[in-house]
Amino acid sequence: MAGGGFAVEDPVADIETKITLSVIISCIVAASSGLIFGYDIGISGGVTTMVPFLEKFFPDILKKAANAKHDTYCVYDSQLLTLFTSSLYLAGLVTSLMSSRFTAKIGRRNTIMLGGVIFLVGGAINGGAQNIAMLILGRIFLGFGVGFTNQATPLYVSEIAPPKWRGALGTSFQFFVQIGIVAASIVNSVAAQHPYGWRISLGSAVVPAALITIGAFVITDTPTSLVERGKIDHARKALCKVRGSDDIQPELDELMRRSVHAKSIKQEPFVTIFERQYRPQLVIAALIPLFQQFSGINMIAFYAPNLFQSTGFGQEAALHSHIVLGVVNFVSIIIFSAIVDRVGRRFLFLAGGIQMLFSQIAVAVVLADATGIHGMGSISKGNATLLLVFFSLYSAGFGWSWGPLVWIVPSEIFPTKIRTIGQSITVSVQFIAIFITSQTFLSMLCHMKYGAFLFHATWIIVMTLFIAFFVPETKELHLDSISALWCKHWYWRYFVKGEESQIQQ
Repeated sequence: MAGGGFAVEDPVADIETKITLSVIISCIVAASSGLIFGYDIGISGGVTTMVPFLEKFFPDILKKAANAKHDTYCVYDSQLLTLFTSSLYLAGLVTSLMSSRFTAKIGRRNTIMLGGVIFLVGGAINGGAQNIAMLILGRIFLGFGVGFTNQATPLYVSEIAPPKWRGALGTSFQFFVQIGIVAASIVNSVAAQHPYGWRISLGSAVVPAALITIGAFVITDTPTSLVERGKIDHARKALCKVRGSDDIQPELDELMRRSVHAKSIKQEPFVTIFERQYRPQLVIAALIPLFQQFSGINMIAFYAPNLFQSTGFGQEAALHSHIVLGVVNFVSIIIFSAIVDRVGRRFLFLAGGIQMLFSQIAVAVVLADATGIHGMGSISKGNATLLLVFFSLYSAGFGWSWGPLVWIVPSEIFPTKIRTIGQSITVSVQFIAIFITSQTFLSMLCHMKYGAFLFHATWIIVMTLFIAFFVPETKELHLDSISALWCKHWYWRYFVKGEESQIQQ
Protein backbone atom coordinates (compact mmCIF):
# COMPACT_ATOMS: atom_id res chain seq x y z
CA MET A 1 0.00 0.00 0.00
CA ALA A 2 1.16 3.55 -0.63
CA GLY A 3 1.17 4.59 2.94
CA GLY A 4 1.94 1.38 4.68
CA GLY A 5 -1.21 -0.34 5.84
CA PHE A 6 0.62 -3.67 6.06
CA ALA A 7 1.38 -5.72 9.16
CA VAL A 8 4.87 -5.84 10.61
CA GLU A 9 6.17 -8.64 12.75
CA ASP A 10 7.28 -7.28 16.12
CA PRO A 11 10.31 -9.25 17.38
CA VAL A 12 9.96 -7.84 20.90
CA ALA A 13 6.19 -8.03 21.16
CA ASP A 14 6.47 -10.75 23.80
CA ILE A 15 8.07 -8.29 26.23
CA GLU A 16 5.21 -7.26 28.49
CA THR A 17 4.86 -3.52 29.00
CA LYS A 18 1.93 -1.83 30.67
CA ILE A 19 0.86 1.60 31.74
CA THR A 20 1.75 2.41 35.35
CA LEU A 21 1.41 5.41 37.61
CA SER A 22 5.18 5.87 37.49
CA VAL A 23 5.13 5.99 33.68
CA ILE A 24 2.34 8.56 33.70
CA ILE A 25 4.06 10.77 36.29
CA SER A 26 7.44 10.54 34.55
CA CYS A 27 5.98 11.42 31.15
CA ILE A 28 3.91 14.30 32.51
CA VAL A 29 6.83 15.80 34.46
CA ALA A 30 9.18 15.51 31.48
CA ALA A 31 6.58 16.78 29.03
CA SER A 32 5.96 19.83 31.21
CA SER A 33 9.11 21.23 29.60
CA GLY A 34 6.76 22.08 26.74
CA LEU A 35 5.51 24.90 28.95
CA ILE A 36 8.54 27.05 28.18
CA PHE A 37 8.25 26.50 24.43
CA GLY A 38 4.53 27.26 24.50
CA TYR A 39 4.90 30.27 26.78
CA ASP A 40 7.39 31.83 24.42
CA ILE A 41 5.23 31.14 21.36
CA GLY A 42 2.21 32.72 23.03
CA ILE A 43 3.89 35.70 24.68
CA SER A 44 5.76 37.40 21.82
CA GLY A 45 2.77 38.25 19.60
CA GLY A 46 0.81 39.85 22.45
CA VAL A 47 3.77 41.83 23.76
CA THR A 48 4.41 43.34 20.32
CA THR A 49 0.92 44.91 20.34
CA MET A 50 1.46 46.65 23.70
CA VAL A 51 1.90 50.40 23.19
CA PRO A 52 4.43 50.92 26.06
CA PHE A 53 6.60 48.13 24.60
CA LEU A 54 6.48 49.64 21.11
CA GLU A 55 7.12 53.15 22.46
CA LYS A 56 10.28 51.97 24.21
CA PHE A 57 11.73 49.66 21.57
CA PHE A 58 9.91 50.13 18.23
CA PRO A 59 8.48 53.69 17.99
CA ASP A 60 8.50 53.60 14.17
CA ILE A 61 5.74 51.00 14.21
CA LEU A 62 3.44 53.33 16.14
CA LYS A 63 4.02 56.01 13.53
CA LYS A 64 3.18 53.52 10.81
CA ALA A 65 0.06 52.42 12.69
CA ALA A 66 -1.22 56.00 12.60
CA ASN A 67 -1.30 55.66 8.81
CA ALA A 68 -2.59 52.08 8.81
CA LYS A 69 -5.51 53.00 6.54
CA HIS A 70 -3.10 53.12 3.62
CA ASP A 71 -2.40 49.38 3.80
CA THR A 72 -4.06 46.99 6.21
CA TYR A 73 -1.39 44.33 5.78
CA CYS A 74 1.76 46.40 6.38
CA VAL A 75 1.27 47.90 9.86
CA TYR A 76 3.74 45.59 11.61
CA ASP A 77 6.18 45.03 8.74
CA SER A 78 9.48 45.53 10.59
CA GLN A 79 12.52 43.29 10.27
CA LEU A 80 13.76 44.43 13.69
CA LEU A 81 10.44 43.50 15.28
CA THR A 82 10.43 40.08 13.65
CA LEU A 83 14.05 39.60 14.78
CA PHE A 84 12.78 39.98 18.35
CA THR A 85 10.59 36.92 17.71
CA SER A 86 12.85 34.89 15.43
CA SER A 87 16.18 35.31 17.26
CA LEU A 88 15.07 32.72 19.81
CA TYR A 89 14.72 30.09 17.10
CA LEU A 90 18.07 30.90 15.55
CA ALA A 91 19.63 30.29 18.97
CA GLY A 92 17.55 27.13 19.33
CA LEU A 93 18.93 25.92 16.02
CA VAL A 94 22.52 26.31 17.25
CA THR A 95 21.72 24.40 20.45
CA SER A 96 19.84 21.62 18.69
CA LEU A 97 22.84 20.91 16.46
CA MET A 98 24.92 19.97 19.50
CA SER A 99 22.23 18.79 21.90
CA SER A 100 22.33 15.18 20.68
CA ARG A 101 25.73 14.84 22.36
CA PHE A 102 24.29 16.19 25.60
CA THR A 103 21.37 13.77 25.59
CA ALA A 104 23.77 10.90 24.90
CA LYS A 105 26.43 11.90 27.45
CA ILE A 106 24.45 13.31 30.39
CA GLY A 107 21.07 11.72 29.70
CA ARG A 108 17.61 12.89 28.70
CA ARG A 109 16.54 14.03 32.17
CA ASN A 110 19.64 16.12 32.86
CA THR A 111 19.37 17.77 29.45
CA ILE A 112 15.80 18.81 30.27
CA MET A 113 17.04 20.26 33.56
CA LEU A 114 19.83 22.16 31.80
CA GLY A 115 17.37 23.65 29.35
CA GLY A 116 15.11 24.81 32.18
CA VAL A 117 17.96 26.64 33.93
CA ILE A 118 19.10 28.43 30.77
CA PHE A 119 15.53 29.44 29.90
CA LEU A 120 15.10 30.87 33.39
CA VAL A 121 18.13 33.12 32.84
CA GLY A 122 16.72 34.31 29.52
CA GLY A 123 13.36 35.14 31.08
CA ALA A 124 15.04 37.22 33.78
CA ILE A 125 17.06 39.17 31.20
CA ASN A 126 13.98 39.89 29.07
CA GLY A 127 11.94 41.02 32.05
CA GLY A 128 14.60 43.57 32.98
CA ALA A 129 15.53 44.62 29.43
CA GLN A 130 16.52 48.27 28.96
CA ASN A 131 17.28 48.20 25.25
CA ILE A 132 16.89 46.07 22.14
CA ALA A 133 20.29 44.44 22.70
CA MET A 134 19.10 43.08 26.08
CA LEU A 135 15.85 41.91 24.48
CA ILE A 136 17.72 39.94 21.83
CA LEU A 137 20.23 38.57 24.37
CA GLY A 138 17.40 37.32 26.55
CA ARG A 139 15.73 35.74 23.53
CA ILE A 140 18.98 33.97 22.66
CA PHE A 141 19.14 32.42 26.15
CA LEU A 142 15.50 31.39 25.81
CA GLY A 143 16.40 29.75 22.50
CA PHE A 144 19.27 27.82 24.06
CA GLY A 145 16.93 26.50 26.74
CA VAL A 146 14.21 25.50 24.27
CA GLY A 147 16.79 23.84 22.03
CA PHE A 148 17.81 21.46 24.83
CA THR A 149 14.30 20.63 26.06
CA ASN A 150 12.83 20.15 22.58
CA GLN A 151 15.60 17.66 21.84
CA ALA A 152 15.44 15.66 25.06
CA THR A 153 11.73 15.55 25.95
CA PRO A 154 10.28 13.68 22.93
CA LEU A 155 13.08 11.12 23.28
CA TYR A 156 12.35 10.72 26.98
CA VAL A 157 8.64 10.15 26.48
CA SER A 158 8.98 7.81 23.49
CA GLU A 159 11.56 5.66 25.30
CA ILE A 160 9.70 5.33 28.58
CA ALA A 161 6.14 4.91 27.28
CA PRO A 162 4.71 1.44 26.51
CA PRO A 163 4.15 0.90 22.75
CA LYS A 164 0.35 0.83 22.98
CA TRP A 165 0.32 4.15 24.86
CA ARG A 166 3.21 5.91 23.14
CA GLY A 167 0.96 8.07 20.96
CA ALA A 168 -1.23 9.28 23.82
CA LEU A 169 1.69 9.90 26.18
CA GLY A 170 3.72 11.46 23.37
CA THR A 171 0.92 14.01 23.04
CA SER A 172 1.71 15.29 26.52
CA PHE A 173 4.56 17.47 25.24
CA GLN A 174 2.31 19.29 22.75
CA PHE A 175 -0.36 19.38 25.47
CA PHE A 176 1.97 21.39 27.72
CA VAL A 177 3.11 23.52 24.78
CA GLN A 178 -0.51 24.53 24.35
CA ILE A 179 -0.99 25.16 28.07
CA GLY A 180 2.00 27.48 27.84
CA ILE A 181 0.46 29.29 24.85
CA VAL A 182 -2.89 29.77 26.58
CA ALA A 183 -1.21 30.87 29.82
CA ALA A 184 0.89 33.40 27.92
CA SER A 185 -2.19 34.75 26.13
CA ILE A 186 -3.99 35.22 29.46
CA VAL A 187 -0.93 36.89 31.02
CA ASN A 188 -0.73 39.25 28.04
CA SER A 189 -4.41 40.10 28.29
CA VAL A 190 -4.09 41.01 31.98
CA ALA A 191 -0.66 42.65 31.75
CA ALA A 192 -1.68 44.85 28.82
CA GLN A 193 -3.66 47.01 31.29
CA HIS A 194 -0.43 47.97 33.10
CA PRO A 195 2.15 50.50 31.82
CA TYR A 196 4.91 47.95 32.44
CA GLY A 197 2.80 44.98 31.44
CA TRP A 198 5.32 43.86 28.84
CA ARG A 199 7.89 43.34 31.64
CA ILE A 200 5.39 41.18 33.50
CA SER A 201 4.71 39.15 30.37
CA LEU A 202 8.34 38.60 29.44
CA GLY A 203 9.62 38.17 33.00
CA SER A 204 6.97 35.61 33.91
CA ALA A 205 8.83 33.12 31.70
CA VAL A 206 10.91 32.31 34.79
CA VAL A 207 7.87 30.58 36.35
CA PRO A 208 7.52 27.65 33.92
CA ALA A 209 11.31 27.43 33.70
CA ALA A 210 11.57 27.00 37.48
CA LEU A 211 8.77 24.41 37.48
CA ILE A 212 10.39 22.11 34.93
CA THR A 213 13.84 22.48 36.50
CA ILE A 214 12.49 21.41 39.88
CA GLY A 215 10.34 18.70 38.31
CA ALA A 216 13.33 17.12 36.59
CA PHE A 217 14.77 16.28 40.02
CA VAL A 218 11.89 13.94 40.89
CA ILE A 219 12.03 11.65 37.84
CA THR A 220 14.55 9.05 36.80
CA ASP A 221 16.22 8.96 33.40
CA THR A 222 15.00 6.50 30.76
CA PRO A 223 16.29 2.92 30.95
CA THR A 224 17.58 3.28 27.38
CA SER A 225 19.67 6.30 28.32
CA LEU A 226 20.98 4.66 31.50
CA VAL A 227 22.03 1.53 29.60
CA GLU A 228 23.74 3.66 26.94
CA ARG A 229 25.81 5.30 29.68
CA GLY A 230 26.70 1.98 31.31
CA LYS A 231 24.51 2.45 34.39
CA ILE A 232 22.98 -1.02 34.30
CA ASP A 233 21.92 -1.18 37.96
CA HIS A 234 20.22 2.20 37.66
CA ALA A 235 18.54 1.03 34.46
CA ARG A 236 17.25 -2.10 36.20
CA LYS A 237 15.77 -0.04 39.03
CA ALA A 238 14.27 2.42 36.57
CA LEU A 239 12.65 -0.39 34.58
CA CYS A 240 11.20 -1.97 37.71
CA LYS A 241 9.77 1.40 38.70
CA VAL A 242 8.19 2.38 35.40
CA ARG A 243 6.95 -1.12 34.53
CA GLY A 244 5.58 -1.79 38.01
CA SER A 245 7.14 -5.25 38.07
CA ASP A 246 10.38 -7.04 38.95
CA ASP A 247 10.11 -9.21 35.84
CA ILE A 248 11.99 -6.81 33.58
CA GLN A 249 15.06 -8.87 32.67
CA PRO A 250 13.93 -9.66 29.07
CA GLU A 251 13.45 -5.97 28.31
CA LEU A 252 16.72 -5.04 30.01
CA ASP A 253 18.56 -7.74 28.05
CA GLU A 254 17.11 -6.37 24.81
CA LEU A 255 18.20 -2.83 25.70
CA MET A 256 21.70 -4.05 26.57
CA ARG A 257 21.96 -6.06 23.36
CA ARG A 258 21.06 -3.09 21.21
CA SER A 259 23.34 -0.80 23.19
CA VAL A 260 26.29 -3.15 22.70
CA HIS A 261 25.54 -3.30 18.98
CA ALA A 262 25.35 0.50 18.74
CA LYS A 263 28.66 0.93 20.56
CA SER A 264 30.34 -1.66 18.34
CA ILE A 265 29.83 0.68 15.40
CA LYS A 266 32.84 2.98 15.42
CA GLN A 267 31.38 5.36 12.87
CA GLU A 268 30.04 8.66 14.14
CA PRO A 269 26.20 8.67 14.42
CA PHE A 270 26.08 11.86 12.34
CA VAL A 271 27.80 9.94 9.52
CA THR A 272 25.79 6.75 10.05
CA ILE A 273 22.43 8.50 9.76
CA PHE A 274 23.23 9.52 6.17
CA GLU A 275 23.75 5.92 5.06
CA ARG A 276 21.37 4.65 2.41
CA GLN A 277 19.44 2.27 4.69
CA TYR A 278 18.45 5.14 6.98
CA ARG A 279 17.25 7.38 4.15
CA PRO A 280 13.54 6.80 4.93
CA GLN A 281 13.86 7.88 8.57
CA LEU A 282 16.08 10.85 7.71
CA VAL A 283 13.79 12.20 4.99
CA ILE A 284 10.61 11.78 7.05
CA ALA A 285 12.15 13.22 10.23
CA ALA A 286 13.37 16.27 8.31
CA LEU A 287 10.31 16.95 6.16
CA ILE A 288 7.62 16.57 8.82
CA PRO A 289 8.84 19.55 10.93
CA LEU A 290 9.58 21.53 7.75
CA PHE A 291 6.08 20.99 6.41
CA GLN A 292 4.55 21.69 9.82
CA GLN A 293 6.05 25.17 9.91
CA PHE A 294 5.39 25.95 6.24
CA SER A 295 1.72 25.13 6.82
CA GLY A 296 1.44 28.65 8.26
CA ILE A 297 1.03 27.87 11.95
CA ASN A 298 3.34 30.75 12.89
CA MET A 299 0.87 33.23 11.43
CA ILE A 300 -1.44 32.24 14.26
CA ALA A 301 1.05 31.27 16.96
CA PHE A 302 3.21 34.41 16.79
CA TYR A 303 1.33 37.11 14.95
CA ALA A 304 -2.38 36.51 15.47
CA PRO A 305 -2.71 39.52 17.84
CA ASN A 306 -0.87 41.73 15.32
CA LEU A 307 -3.01 40.43 12.48
CA PHE A 308 -6.29 40.81 14.36
CA GLN A 309 -5.43 44.30 15.51
CA SER A 310 -4.43 45.44 12.03
CA THR A 311 -7.63 43.99 10.50
CA GLY A 312 -10.29 45.54 12.66
CA PHE A 313 -9.96 44.37 16.28
CA GLY A 314 -8.87 46.64 19.10
CA GLN A 315 -5.88 45.64 21.23
CA GLU A 316 -7.99 44.04 23.95
CA ALA A 317 -10.17 42.16 21.46
CA ALA A 318 -7.07 41.02 19.57
CA LEU A 319 -5.54 39.56 22.74
CA HIS A 320 -8.82 37.89 23.69
CA SER A 321 -9.06 36.39 20.21
CA HIS A 322 -5.61 34.89 20.70
CA ILE A 323 -6.88 33.24 23.89
CA VAL A 324 -9.79 31.77 21.93
CA LEU A 325 -7.39 30.23 19.39
CA GLY A 326 -5.28 28.79 22.20
CA VAL A 327 -8.27 27.19 23.91
CA VAL A 328 -9.48 25.69 20.62
CA ASN A 329 -6.05 24.19 20.02
CA PHE A 330 -5.92 22.91 23.60
CA VAL A 331 -9.25 21.08 23.27
CA SER A 332 -8.21 19.56 19.94
CA ILE A 333 -5.03 18.17 21.53
CA ILE A 334 -7.14 16.43 24.18
CA ILE A 335 -9.18 14.85 21.39
CA PHE A 336 -5.97 13.80 19.65
CA SER A 337 -4.61 12.05 22.75
CA ALA A 338 -7.82 10.02 23.02
CA ILE A 339 -7.78 8.74 19.44
CA VAL A 340 -4.17 8.68 18.18
CA ASP A 341 -3.45 5.12 19.31
CA ARG A 342 -6.77 3.93 17.90
CA VAL A 343 -6.95 5.49 14.46
CA GLY A 344 -3.22 5.87 13.93
CA ARG A 345 -0.84 8.61 12.86
CA ARG A 346 -1.50 8.56 9.10
CA PHE A 347 -5.25 9.17 9.29
CA LEU A 348 -4.76 12.16 11.60
CA PHE A 349 -2.01 13.60 9.40
CA LEU A 350 -4.27 13.38 6.34
CA ALA A 351 -7.55 14.50 7.91
CA GLY A 352 -5.88 17.38 9.76
CA GLY A 353 -4.13 18.51 6.58
CA ILE A 354 -7.43 18.66 4.67
CA GLN A 355 -9.06 20.71 7.45
CA MET A 356 -6.10 23.12 7.57
CA LEU A 357 -6.15 23.50 3.78
CA PHE A 358 -9.84 24.45 3.74
CA SER A 359 -9.27 26.96 6.55
CA GLN A 360 -6.33 28.72 4.87
CA ILE A 361 -8.22 29.10 1.60
CA ALA A 362 -11.28 30.41 3.46
CA VAL A 363 -9.15 33.02 5.28
CA ALA A 364 -7.67 34.18 1.98
CA VAL A 365 -11.13 34.50 0.40
CA VAL A 366 -12.50 36.53 3.33
CA LEU A 367 -9.48 38.87 3.35
CA ALA A 368 -9.60 39.33 -0.42
CA ASP A 369 -13.29 40.19 -0.31
CA ALA A 370 -12.97 42.50 2.71
CA THR A 371 -9.81 44.46 1.85
CA GLY A 372 -9.63 44.29 -1.93
CA ILE A 373 -6.64 43.36 -4.04
CA HIS A 374 -4.40 46.09 -2.63
CA GLY A 375 -5.46 45.79 1.01
CA MET A 376 -6.81 49.32 1.18
CA GLY A 377 -10.28 48.41 2.38
CA SER A 378 -11.36 48.30 6.00
CA ILE A 379 -12.54 45.01 7.48
CA SER A 380 -15.99 44.99 9.04
CA LYS A 381 -16.64 43.49 12.43
CA GLY A 382 -18.54 40.65 10.76
CA ASN A 383 -15.64 39.75 8.49
CA ALA A 384 -13.19 40.05 11.39
CA THR A 385 -15.32 37.59 13.36
CA LEU A 386 -15.44 35.28 10.34
CA LEU A 387 -11.64 35.38 10.22
CA LEU A 388 -11.55 34.29 13.86
CA VAL A 389 -13.84 31.36 13.04
CA PHE A 390 -11.65 30.14 10.19
CA PHE A 391 -8.47 30.66 12.21
CA SER A 392 -10.08 28.58 14.97
CA LEU A 393 -10.93 25.85 12.48
CA TYR A 394 -7.32 25.87 11.29
CA SER A 395 -6.03 25.82 14.87
CA ALA A 396 -8.26 22.84 15.69
CA GLY A 397 -7.05 20.90 12.65
CA PHE A 398 -3.44 21.59 13.56
CA GLY A 399 -4.03 20.68 17.21
CA TRP A 400 -5.32 17.18 16.55
CA SER A 401 -2.84 16.33 13.80
CA TRP A 402 0.39 18.06 12.78
CA GLY A 403 0.89 19.84 16.10
CA PRO A 404 1.52 16.83 18.36
CA LEU A 405 2.54 14.36 15.62
CA VAL A 406 5.69 16.32 14.82
CA TRP A 407 6.96 15.31 18.28
CA ILE A 408 5.77 11.70 18.12
CA VAL A 409 6.64 10.28 14.71
CA PRO A 410 10.25 11.50 14.29
CA SER A 411 11.13 10.42 17.85
CA GLU A 412 9.92 6.84 17.29
CA ILE A 413 11.21 5.88 13.83
CA PHE A 414 14.99 5.85 14.42
CA PRO A 415 16.91 2.83 15.78
CA THR A 416 18.73 3.24 19.10
CA LYS A 417 22.18 3.93 17.68
CA ILE A 418 21.09 7.07 15.80
CA ARG A 419 18.00 8.09 17.77
CA THR A 420 19.56 11.10 19.50
CA ILE A 421 21.13 12.49 16.34
CA GLY A 422 17.87 11.84 14.47
CA GLN A 423 15.91 13.86 17.00
CA SER A 424 18.57 16.56 16.83
CA ILE A 425 18.11 16.85 13.07
CA THR A 426 14.33 17.01 13.49
CA VAL A 427 14.57 19.83 16.02
CA SER A 428 17.19 21.65 13.94
CA VAL A 429 15.02 21.57 10.83
CA GLN A 430 12.07 22.81 12.85
CA PHE A 431 14.07 25.74 14.24
CA ILE A 432 15.35 26.62 10.76
CA ALA A 433 11.81 26.63 9.43
CA ILE A 434 10.47 28.62 12.39
CA PHE A 435 13.22 31.20 11.98
CA ILE A 436 12.53 31.59 8.26
CA THR A 437 8.74 31.79 8.60
CA SER A 438 8.72 34.05 11.65
CA GLN A 439 11.31 36.40 10.16
CA THR A 440 9.54 36.68 6.80
CA PHE A 441 5.81 36.40 7.51
CA LEU A 442 5.01 40.04 8.32
CA SER A 443 6.96 41.19 5.28
CA MET A 444 5.33 38.51 3.13
CA LEU A 445 1.90 39.56 4.42
CA CYS A 446 2.69 43.16 3.49
CA HIS A 447 3.78 42.30 -0.06
CA MET A 448 1.58 39.30 -0.90
CA LYS A 449 -1.54 40.44 1.01
CA TYR A 450 -4.10 37.63 1.31
CA GLY A 451 -1.92 35.63 -1.12
CA ALA A 452 0.32 34.75 1.84
CA PHE A 453 -2.39 32.39 3.05
CA LEU A 454 -2.68 30.77 -0.38
CA PHE A 455 1.11 30.30 -0.34
CA HIS A 456 0.86 28.29 2.86
CA ALA A 457 -2.20 26.43 1.55
CA THR A 458 -0.04 25.19 -1.32
CA TRP A 459 2.44 23.76 1.16
CA ILE A 460 -0.40 21.99 2.98
CA ILE A 461 -1.29 20.23 -0.27
CA VAL A 462 2.30 19.11 -0.74
CA MET A 463 2.72 17.83 2.82
CA THR A 464 -0.59 15.96 2.78
CA LEU A 465 0.41 14.16 -0.42
CA PHE A 466 3.78 13.34 1.13
CA ILE A 467 2.09 11.64 4.09
CA ALA A 468 -0.26 9.74 1.78
CA PHE A 469 2.53 8.22 -0.27
CA PHE A 470 5.63 8.06 1.90
CA VAL A 471 4.80 7.76 5.62
CA PRO A 472 3.83 4.29 6.98
CA GLU A 473 1.75 3.66 10.09
CA THR A 474 3.72 3.20 13.34
CA LYS A 475 1.01 2.87 15.97
CA GLU A 476 1.43 0.20 18.68
CA LEU A 477 4.81 -0.96 17.34
CA HIS A 478 7.76 -1.36 19.72
CA LEU A 479 10.43 1.27 19.00
CA ASP A 480 12.92 -1.41 17.97
CA SER A 481 10.45 -3.00 15.54
CA ILE A 482 9.60 0.06 13.48
CA SER A 483 12.69 -0.35 11.28
CA ALA A 484 11.04 -3.38 9.63
CA LEU A 485 8.45 -1.06 8.05
CA TRP A 486 10.82 0.28 5.43
CA CYS A 487 11.57 -3.14 3.93
CA LYS A 488 7.91 -3.57 2.94
CA HIS A 489 7.09 -0.01 1.87
CA TRP A 490 6.43 0.44 -1.86
CA TYR A 491 9.13 3.12 -2.23
CA TRP A 492 11.49 2.97 0.74
CA ARG A 493 12.19 -0.74 0.23
CA TYR A 494 14.46 0.18 -2.69
CA PHE A 495 16.72 2.06 -0.29
CA VAL A 496 16.88 -0.67 2.35
CA LYS A 497 16.92 -3.65 -0.01
CA GLY A 498 19.58 -6.08 1.12
CA GLU A 499 19.90 -4.32 4.48
CA GLU A 500 17.13 -6.14 6.35
CA SER A 501 19.47 -7.93 8.73
CA GLN A 502 21.31 -4.72 9.56
CA ILE A 503 18.10 -2.78 10.07
CA GLN A 504 16.87 -5.27 12.62
CA GLN A 505 19.92 -4.43 14.69
